[in-house]
Amino acid sequence: MKAPLVLTLLALALSASAQDAHHEGVDAVAAQNATLIKNTEGKGFGPQSPRDLNAKGGSNPRVFAAAPAASKMNLCNIHLHKDAEHKGGEFTAQSDAGFKYRGKLTPAEATPLSTEVCPGEHGGLQVGDTIELHYVHSTAPVTPGPTLNACLSEVDSNPQLRVEAQVLVLVNDTKAADFAELAKIGEINGYQQAVHIPRHTGKPIQYAGSTTGPTYNEKGSPLQVSWSVRPKVLKVNAESVGAWCKANVFKEDHAHGVRNLITDDKLLAPMK
Repeated sequence: MKAPLVLTLLALALSASAQDAHHEGVDAVAAQNATLIKNTEGKGFGPQSPRDLNAKGGSNPRVFAAAPAASKMNLCNIHLHKDAEHKGGEFTAQSDAGFKYRGKLTPAEATPLSTEVCPGEHGGLQVGDTIELHYVHSTAPVTPGPTLNACLSEVDSNPQLRVEAQVLVLVNDTKAADFAELAKIGEINGYQQAVHIPRHTGKPIQYAGSTTGPTYNEKGSPLQVSWSVRPKVLKVNAESVGAWCKANVFKEDHAHGVRNLITDDKLLAPMK
């Protein structure tokens, strides 16, 4: 058999395999969504997250007061997800699990690192990957620490929660944003704060939702969260993300997985 024909057949086989994997992934998400609807039906769960930020509809009847501005709350946790959990703005391209930056990187920015950073059960991170960074805030008198347990306190186990979200794309560029600076914490006006939350990535899209993560793919999250998601993607130095994963007060050493996009109208709050 001639080499060009062999290569053509191999390419077709790989393409078919990729299509099969895609369909299996779509089928799995559909099955999980169906289970989620079944498990939340008539249970009184409030609006869920993540969502398509361009879709304003929603018919969930649960209403809760919006949390105060992040500047009037205590930062309690910072963590990141591999792929954007939300869909909207500059992150609408479908990825393996969530969504990714739809823009283009320069050849230099796209040069891969010699090894992945922040390895974990959902895979490590490499140049070109999209991540969603969550700055979690609480009205409880707390200080920054590991997991969402850091957002609760002995005197307030049911605080209001707010997540300021920023989607990032990893690039091979030391002049890009430094993740350590993005995650820098300090006290401002008596509140624990992330002092360098991006201010130039568009007006945050705000809505009422819940906590996220793949744990809730088939069950409702009971926690109410006020969300602020910035629509523009920020380029971040990939090596700086890796360095942060090796040492931080939150004990975060990997990127978390994503929760499936919530599409059932009954599990979404209407957006203004």
